Amino acid sequence: MKLLNQKLRHPKIRFSGLLLCSAIIAACSQQPSAQKESATNEKAETNQTSQVIDVQVASGRPAEQPQQFAEMMSIEADMVMSGGLAISEFATVRPAHSQQRLLSKIMPAPIHNNDEQYYSPQTNGVQLTLSQPLSTFSIDVDTASYANVRRMLNAGQLPPADAVRVEEFINYFDYQYQGEQFTDSPFQVLTDVTTSATSPGKHILRVALNAKPSEPMTRPDANLVFLLDVSGSMNSPDKLPLLTKSLKMLTNQLTEDDSVAIVVYAGASGVVLEPTSGANKIAIKQALSQLQAGGSTNGGAGIELAYQLAQKHFKEQGLNRVILATDGDFNVGKVDHEQLVELVSEKRKTGISLSVLSFGTGNLNDHLTEQLANNGNGNAAYIDSISEARKVLVDEMQATLQTVAKDVKIQVEFNPNNVAEYRLIGYENRALKNEDFNNDKVDAGEIGAGHTVTAFYEITLTSSDSRSIDSLRYQDKASSEPNALASLNEELAMVKLRYKPVDGDTSQLLSKVVKTSDIVDFSKASDDFQFASAVSGFAEIVRGSDYWQHSDLEWVIATASKTKGNDPFGYRNEFVRLVRDYQSLKGTE
Repeated sequence: MKLLNQKLRHPKIRFSGLLLCSAIIAACSQQPSAQKESATNEKAETNQTSQVIDVQVASGRPAEQPQQFAEMMSIEADMVMSGGLAISEFATVRPAHSQQRLLSKIMPAPIHNNDEQYYSPQTNGVQLTLSQPLSTFSIDVDTASYANVRRMLNAGQLPPADAVRVEEFINYFDYQYQGEQFTDSPFQVLTDVTTSATSPGKHILRVALNAKPSEPMTRPDANLVFLLDVSGSMNSPDKLPLLTKSLKMLTNQLTEDDSVAIVVYAGASGVVLEPTSGANKIAIKQALSQLQAGGSTNGGAGIELAYQLAQKHFKEQGLNRVILATDGDFNVGKVDHEQLVELVSEKRKTGISLSVLSFGTGNLNDHLTEQLANNGNGNAAYIDSISEARKVLVDEMQATLQTVAKDVKIQVEFNPNNVAEYRLIGYENRALKNEDFNNDKVDAGEIGAGHTVTAFYEITLTSSDSRSIDSLRYQDKASSEPNALASLNEELAMVKLRYKPVDGDTSQLLSKVVKTSDIVDFSKASDDFQFASAVSGFAEIVRGSDYWQHSDLEWVIATASKTKGNDPFGYRNEFVRLVRDYQSLKGTE
């Protein structure tokens, strides 16, 4: 083995050496333990004068082959070093492409225990307009919840109720909102009201934002830091391999004016790639290709290092963002999740945002990754396939990276003359105090170029017999008294929106009135309205909501099927299939 190692270091026989190494590894699996120990000792002596790279091997490998696998990886590492590519000493090295089929046999993907973590606050309840006329929340453009639930359904598993965030289901899809022409505002505010298709006596109010798309070639220069989890829990085909492919797709979209740095973390953390021009795609992809999973997860140290690097190379008037890619397993270092969230909250004040891409199964900490993105002024996505990676990092790259407005808040004031009660559907973890709306110090959500944001309210008019809450005996009966201004009697609600320009700290106010004359029958609503309503209904059903009592899966399937409209990427058609899959799985309980 010692002689073989010496020969394999010669570049002229690298390929043949790899083939010989593969054959010897297979043969060595039959050696007695004493021979294995001898080979290991010889290997250690041979490497005394060479630069060593710590190759960490995940616990999922077969127990009888660890030493032979480590020897092969060390040989490959030596050859990489001899080629002049510098890798930090903590980093792991991915084997050459020619060895992939061999490695898949030596290191099959481990079977993880399901230790996924979810959190869902209590579902929004019905509010009596007389006592609580204001509803205030921060916008949300995340889509992780929908993609994650899709992953479970595709695997033949029913998702836990806490995995569902209704707003992320609705906002997963693109809607062709047509409003007034954009003026000085970076987005339009649109409203629609229809009768409810599932709850007699109820109405549905939609509040939507349509962000102005960016012009081609006008995106600001990007300063990106890829913060990558290479811990042992990432040793699975749906984690690190998919992660590297996804970021290579993003790399293809970058220009020479953009820069990319790569920080990795496992038991330790460090810089694998110093800031590199987006034009040097070979170097970026090569650094990504060399990563291999192993070790525990010190995410806190990695986040701090990534922010330091982003700050060091900060681009004025540019896009400065850390992109954290992980399965969410943080188990050493700064394990206090509140401390991690607080760290990210402090760093956003420097002008550097944080987006989170989640991968894989078994260790997913959905609640933590969502909170990190929310507090880091970024967005959270779950990548379960190359198709989803293309959607998030290619098709929607402008919206993902380019923020057009920050701290976007919505406040709806309902008119008690016409609206007896209301319920905001979703956005539970985005709720704000009413006084937060005018407080510019309170953080809220960001919206990217071309993004659409949709929120639904289920409302009950004062004329309806389908109230959820009895009328109050001792309160003024607003509907029985003429209003001082007769014109207000025609209003259902006032929708107000506050946002800060990207380069400003003072919020701007937009408002729009919703009138009783705006009400139309659900059947006459746009395809987008009806489809989004079906998505909302499905999400409510999956999370076991008590408020969609008259909705069922057949209605969801029928409504979504006939309102798919223009579906170039097949996302809406896929939704219908997922609902059918859920229906089938529920039938097997």
